[in-house]
Amino acid sequence: MPVPDPAAPTPADVDVRPATVFEDVATLVGPRRPDATVCFCLSYRIGSTESRRLRGPARGERVRELCAEDPPPGVVAYLDGEPVAWAAIHRRADTSFATNRRIPHVDDVDAWSLWCLRVRPGYRRTGLTAPLIEGAVRFARDRGAPAVEAYPLDNQGERIDTTMAYVGTRTMFEQAGFTVAAATSSTLDGFPRVLMRQALDGS
Repeated sequence: MPVPDPAAPTPADVDVRPATVFEDVATLVGPRRPDATVCFCLSYRIGSTESRRLRGPARGERVRELCAEDPPPGVVAYLDGEPVAWAAIHRRADTSFATNRRIPHVDDVDAWSLWCLRVRPGYRRTGLTAPLIEGAVRFARDRGAPAVEAYPLDNQGERIDTTMAYVGTRTMFEQAGFTVAAATSSTLDGFPRVLMRQALDGS
Protein backbone atom coordinates (compact mmCIF):
# COMPACT_ATOMS: atom_id res chain seq x y z
CA MET A 1 0.00 0.00 0.00
CA PRO A 2 1.31 3.49 -0.76
CA VAL A 3 2.76 5.34 2.20
CA PRO A 4 0.96 8.70 2.59
CA ASP A 5 2.80 11.95 3.07
CA PRO A 6 3.10 12.60 6.82
CA ALA A 7 1.82 16.15 6.34
CA ALA A 8 -1.95 16.42 6.70
CA PRO A 9 -3.63 17.10 3.35
CA THR A 10 -5.50 20.33 2.88
CA PRO A 11 -9.05 20.24 1.46
CA ALA A 12 -7.63 21.48 -1.82
CA ASP A 13 -5.46 18.34 -2.02
CA VAL A 14 -8.46 16.02 -1.71
CA ASP A 15 -10.55 15.28 -4.79
CA VAL A 16 -14.00 13.90 -3.90
CA ARG A 17 -15.78 12.27 -6.84
CA PRO A 18 -18.95 10.23 -7.39
CA ALA A 19 -18.28 6.54 -6.73
CA THR A 20 -18.47 5.30 -10.30
CA VAL A 21 -15.30 3.19 -10.30
CA PHE A 22 -16.13 -0.14 -8.71
CA GLU A 23 -12.50 -1.15 -8.19
CA ASP A 24 -11.88 1.98 -6.09
CA VAL A 25 -14.98 1.34 -3.98
CA ALA A 26 -13.88 -2.27 -3.49
CA THR A 27 -10.46 -1.08 -2.34
CA LEU A 28 -12.11 0.96 0.41
CA VAL A 29 -15.06 -1.15 1.58
CA GLY A 30 -14.68 -4.55 -0.05
CA PRO A 31 -13.63 -7.70 1.84
CA ARG A 32 -10.09 -8.99 1.71
CA ARG A 33 -11.39 -12.27 0.32
CA PRO A 34 -13.87 -12.08 -2.58
CA ASP A 35 -15.86 -15.01 -1.19
CA ALA A 36 -16.39 -13.34 2.20
CA THR A 37 -19.93 -12.34 3.06
CA VAL A 38 -19.54 -8.95 4.70
CA CYS A 39 -21.23 -5.60 4.45
CA PHE A 40 -19.56 -4.05 1.36
CA CYS A 41 -21.61 -1.03 2.54
CA LEU A 42 -24.82 -2.64 1.31
CA SER A 43 -26.64 -3.19 4.61
CA TYR A 44 -28.47 0.15 4.57
CA ARG A 45 -28.41 0.79 0.84
CA ILE A 46 -30.61 -2.16 -0.15
CA GLY A 47 -33.42 -4.01 1.55
CA SER A 48 -32.63 -6.49 4.31
CA THR A 49 -34.08 -9.42 2.35
CA GLU A 50 -31.83 -8.77 -0.63
CA SER A 51 -28.86 -8.08 1.60
CA ARG A 52 -29.23 -11.44 3.35
CA ARG A 53 -29.62 -13.21 0.03
CA LEU A 54 -26.43 -11.83 -1.50
CA ARG A 55 -23.50 -14.02 -0.54
CA GLY A 56 -19.81 -13.86 -1.35
CA PRO A 57 -18.95 -12.44 -4.80
CA ALA A 58 -22.61 -11.61 -5.45
CA ARG A 59 -22.32 -8.71 -3.03
CA GLY A 60 -19.49 -7.20 -5.02
CA GLU A 61 -21.41 -7.63 -8.25
CA ARG A 62 -24.37 -5.79 -6.73
CA VAL A 63 -22.09 -2.91 -5.78
CA ARG A 64 -20.66 -2.91 -9.30
CA GLU A 65 -24.23 -2.46 -10.59
CA LEU A 66 -24.86 0.40 -8.16
CA CYS A 67 -21.67 2.15 -9.30
CA ALA A 68 -23.08 2.18 -12.83
CA GLU A 69 -26.37 3.74 -11.73
CA ASP A 70 -27.23 7.42 -11.50
CA PRO A 71 -26.72 8.38 -8.77
CA PRO A 72 -23.95 5.97 -7.76
CA PRO A 73 -23.90 4.70 -4.16
CA GLY A 74 -21.69 7.40 -2.66
CA VAL A 75 -18.45 9.28 -3.11
CA VAL A 76 -14.76 8.44 -3.05
CA ALA A 77 -12.02 10.80 -1.92
CA TYR A 78 -8.74 10.71 -3.81
CA LEU A 79 -5.33 11.95 -2.74
CA ASP A 80 -2.72 12.13 -5.50
CA GLY A 81 -5.00 9.93 -7.59
CA GLU A 82 -5.20 7.20 -4.93
CA PRO A 83 -8.62 6.27 -3.44
CA VAL A 84 -8.31 6.99 0.28
CA ALA A 85 -11.80 7.46 1.73
CA TRP A 86 -15.43 6.52 1.14
CA ALA A 87 -18.80 7.98 2.10
CA ALA A 88 -22.13 6.23 1.50
CA ILE A 89 -24.92 8.67 0.71
CA HIS A 90 -28.29 8.25 -0.98
CA ARG A 91 -31.88 9.42 -0.87
CA ARG A 92 -33.29 8.19 2.45
CA ALA A 93 -36.56 7.04 0.89
CA ASP A 94 -34.62 4.51 -1.20
CA THR A 95 -32.64 3.04 1.70
CA SER A 96 -33.52 0.91 4.71
CA PHE A 97 -33.59 4.10 6.78
CA ALA A 98 -37.00 4.71 5.21
CA THR A 99 -38.44 2.05 7.50
CA ASN A 100 -35.90 2.12 10.34
CA ARG A 101 -37.87 2.35 13.59
CA ARG A 102 -34.90 3.53 15.64
CA ILE A 103 -34.08 6.51 13.40
CA PRO A 104 -37.08 8.88 13.35
CA HIS A 105 -38.45 10.92 10.49
CA VAL A 106 -38.20 14.57 11.49
CA ASP A 107 -40.60 15.83 8.84
CA ASP A 108 -41.65 15.27 5.24
CA VAL A 109 -38.48 16.75 3.69
CA ASP A 110 -37.05 14.33 1.11
CA ALA A 111 -33.69 14.19 2.87
CA TRP A 112 -30.67 12.15 1.82
CA SER A 113 -28.88 9.87 4.31
CA LEU A 114 -25.13 9.93 4.90
CA TRP A 115 -24.48 6.81 6.94
CA CYS A 116 -20.94 5.54 6.44
CA LEU A 117 -17.54 7.19 6.46
CA ARG A 118 -14.43 5.07 5.96
CA VAL A 119 -10.86 6.26 5.67
CA ARG A 120 -8.31 3.78 4.37
CA PRO A 121 -5.80 2.45 6.92
CA GLY A 122 -2.58 4.41 6.67
CA TYR A 123 -4.46 7.62 5.89
CA ARG A 124 -6.46 8.00 9.09
CA ARG A 125 -6.03 11.02 11.35
CA THR A 126 -4.76 13.08 8.42
CA GLY A 127 -7.74 15.43 8.05
CA LEU A 128 -9.60 13.58 5.32
CA THR A 129 -12.98 13.39 7.04
CA ALA A 130 -13.90 17.07 6.69
CA PRO A 131 -13.42 17.27 2.89
CA LEU A 132 -15.06 13.83 2.57
CA ILE A 133 -18.25 15.03 4.29
CA GLU A 134 -18.16 18.29 2.35
CA GLY A 135 -17.85 16.36 -0.91
CA ALA A 136 -20.71 14.03 0.02
CA VAL A 137 -22.98 16.99 0.80
CA ARG A 138 -22.03 18.63 -2.48
CA PHE A 139 -22.81 15.36 -4.30
CA ALA A 140 -26.32 15.34 -2.80
CA ARG A 141 -26.90 19.05 -3.44
CA ASP A 142 -25.91 18.67 -7.08
CA ARG A 143 -28.60 15.99 -7.39
CA GLY A 144 -31.35 18.13 -5.92
CA ALA A 145 -31.32 16.98 -2.31
CA PRO A 146 -33.09 19.51 -0.03
CA ALA A 147 -31.22 18.27 3.05
CA VAL A 148 -28.67 15.70 4.19
CA GLU A 149 -29.03 13.66 7.36
CA ALA A 150 -26.42 11.73 9.33
CA TYR A 151 -26.78 9.45 12.34
CA PRO A 152 -23.50 9.71 14.27
CA LEU A 153 -22.53 8.69 17.78
CA ASP A 154 -22.88 11.23 20.56
CA ASN A 155 -19.78 9.97 22.35
CA GLN A 156 -19.07 13.25 24.18
CA GLY A 157 -15.38 12.96 23.50
CA GLU A 158 -15.01 9.42 24.80
CA ARG A 159 -12.96 6.92 22.85
CA ILE A 160 -14.91 4.69 20.47
CA ASP A 161 -14.02 1.41 18.82
CA THR A 162 -12.63 2.13 15.35
CA THR A 163 -14.82 -0.58 13.85
CA MET A 164 -17.88 1.29 15.13
CA ALA A 165 -16.67 4.72 14.07
CA TYR A 166 -18.01 4.38 10.53
CA VAL A 167 -21.12 6.41 11.42
CA GLY A 168 -18.99 9.36 12.56
CA THR A 169 -19.37 11.45 15.70
CA ARG A 170 -21.59 14.35 16.63
CA THR A 171 -18.60 16.69 16.87
CA MET A 172 -17.40 15.67 13.43
CA PHE A 173 -20.72 16.61 11.84
CA GLU A 174 -21.14 19.78 13.88
CA GLN A 175 -17.82 20.95 12.47
CA ALA A 176 -19.22 20.21 8.99
CA GLY A 177 -22.26 22.44 9.54
CA PHE A 178 -24.81 19.87 10.69
CA THR A 179 -27.09 20.43 13.68
CA VAL A 180 -28.95 17.97 15.89
CA ALA A 181 -32.50 17.54 14.63
CA ALA A 182 -33.70 14.69 16.85
CA ALA A 183 -32.71 12.02 19.29
CA THR A 184 -32.88 8.38 18.20
CA SER A 185 -33.37 5.08 20.01
CA SER A 186 -30.39 3.63 18.18
CA THR A 187 -27.12 2.92 19.98
CA LEU A 188 -23.74 1.73 18.77
CA ASP A 189 -20.75 0.68 20.83
CA GLY A 190 -22.75 1.69 23.92
CA PHE A 191 -23.25 5.29 22.75
CA PRO A 192 -26.50 6.92 21.65
CA ARG A 193 -26.87 8.05 18.07
CA VAL A 194 -28.38 11.40 17.14
CA LEU A 195 -30.06 12.49 13.94
CA MET A 196 -28.19 15.47 12.49
CA ARG A 197 -29.18 17.49 9.48
CA GLN A 198 -27.84 20.11 7.13
CA ALA A 199 -30.45 21.97 5.09
CA LEU A 200 -29.45 22.63 1.49
CA ASP A 201 -32.38 24.71 0.29
CA GLY A 202 -33.59 26.56 3.36
CA SER A 203 -35.80 23.67 4.51
